[in-house]
Amino acid sequence: MEARISQAEVLKKLVMWGDGDSFIRAMVLTSSRARQDGSVDSLSDFDVVLGVADVKRFEQEDDWLSRYGRPLVHWRDQGQKYGFTTCFCGVLYADYTKIDYSIWPDALLLRISTAAILPDNLDVGYRVLLDKDGRTSEWKPPSYTAHIPLKPTEAEYHALIEAFWWETTYVAKNLRRDELLFAKLCLDYEIKLNILRRLLEWRIEIEHNWRLRPGVGGRGFKRLLSGNVWSELARSYVGSGLEENWNALFLTVSLFRQIAREVADALGYTYPQQMDDEITAYLRAIQKTSLHQA
Repeated sequence: MEARISQAEVLKKLVMWGDGDSFIRAMVLTSSRARQDGSVDSLSDFDVVLGVADVKRFEQEDDWLSRYGRPLVHWRDQGQKYGFTTCFCGVLYADYTKIDYSIWPDALLLRISTAAILPDNLDVGYRVLLDKDGRTSEWKPPSYTAHIPLKPTEAEYHALIEAFWWETTYVAKNLRRDELLFAKLCLDYEIKLNILRRLLEWRIEIEHNWRLRPGVGGRGFKRLLSGNVWSELARSYVGSGLEENWNALFLTVSLFRQIAREVADALGYTYPQQMDDEITAYLRAIQKTSLHQA
């Protein structure tokens, strides 16, 4: 793959397009490419807010997608912000530039000026590229605190622990039934990506005084976690073998237990050891049980 087009060239093409399109009233770069923290690499997306005079035109028509370049593939979604209908369109172009467009009615730009805080996708960082009507001039500066996890209450901590142990029962039952797809959905997605990831974020925040914004879906974990923890997490991702997935389940249990105890100790909470003991015994029993028709 050849070197991608530079950020300066991409932004120049976008602004030229916006300047010449009367429907586009503002253009704002957001997220990692609007920050100065060194988090951008050559594969980083361009996250761009388009303030437009007619959202439906951009939602329902495709001609504007080609104004930057030739699209290879795109994906749309719809949302709401401050009562305004917005839409999203992610596009991968032929020059391998990926641009995620958030399309907002221009009236929303003024509404943001009166909000107590910026919406998250601006608070992570923004840079105004184009503003034909001055509607962003009263926006607050970003605080860069959006998406930083809050310290969990003891109730939230225990709810996460219980969710983990509840989900492990589905992994065990489906491994015993040799239902690999469902078992891996529960283990690799529900447990590791949703539950364990959140616990690991808490553990990371304890080391950073609840001031660090972790990456989406565990991005950055290899850099942020200790070598031993990262190694154990990586080892818990395995292939299609039944036995290796049983081992991955118990490796995940061991890692979760370790981190959950560390988080509890740091926050002054109590780890539910009895639940751990009893559900672990249940998982071992399911592993060894004979499967038969009821």
